[in-house]
Amino acid sequence: MRLEKQTLIKNGPDHQHTIRHLKNNDAHFVELFDSYHELESEVYNIEKCSSPVVDVYIRSLKKRRLDIKNELFDIIQKTERTILSEILTRSIKSLQV
Repeated sequence: MRLEKQTLIKNGPDHQHTIRHLKNNDAHFVELFDSYHELESEVYNIEKCSSPVVDVYIRSLKKRRLDIKNELFDIIQKTERTILSEILTRSIKSLQV
């Protein structure tokens, strides 16, 4: 089995601009982003080296990683909806002038 790190960009390439925006403007997102990548690295290194760890421990890391990933994508989607709404509102206002 070929192991590959699961970065957010790989998992959501269509969201790379939003991710970049959030990394520059949202401290909570940055904290979650960093936590996700730390967990990803730890899981990757354990699996890559076949480290003898308790199965419960690796499962807990993976669950935490998934929870953080879901929260990150919720933030990304909410941000994209807000941006789209603002663009549509401005477009409608400009057409009314």
